[in-house]
Amino acid sequence: MKPATIAATGFGLGFSPFAPGTVGSLLGCLIVWGFTRAQLGIPAQIAACVALTLLSIPLASIAERELKRKDPPQVVCDEYLTFPICMIGLLDQWQSHVWLMPLCFLTARVLDIWKPQPARRLQFLPGGLGITVDDALTTTEALAVNWALFLLLTRYAGL
Repeated sequence: MKPATIAATGFGLGFSPFAPGTVGSLLGCLIVWGFTRAQLGIPAQIAACVALTLLSIPLASIAERELKRKDPPQVVCDEYLTFPICMIGLLDQWQSHVWLMPLCFLTARVLDIWKPQPARRLQFLPGGLGITVDDALTTTEALAVNWALFLLLTRYAGL
């Protein structure tokens, strides 16, 4: 297998027999942890998320060609490389609010699986672009939901 395909399959996590997209998405939590350790400010978080999203496109394209299947379930780079989008601006909060990262993960996964429009249409774009762009959009939607939930839960539920 090509190195790009190994990365695209989440270093093997995409071959999970159960929920490969969810299992592969766990790598995104490690990326968020790395962003937190690096103490990235919001502009740097946005730039890093754009770079990771752009990286996902060729990785997914190469893996799709090598696996000889349109949007193969084993390709999970779109999930884990776009996951940090849903936590932009929340990096300094998840360590003191232990529920935040799991909440963000759940929100991102639900929206990725549901694929509300226009994300559902975008997945039909060719190659890695179609594989990645719908996840980038649903994870951006998850960012809005996560911020709303964070504000509600910290201000009104005292969490």
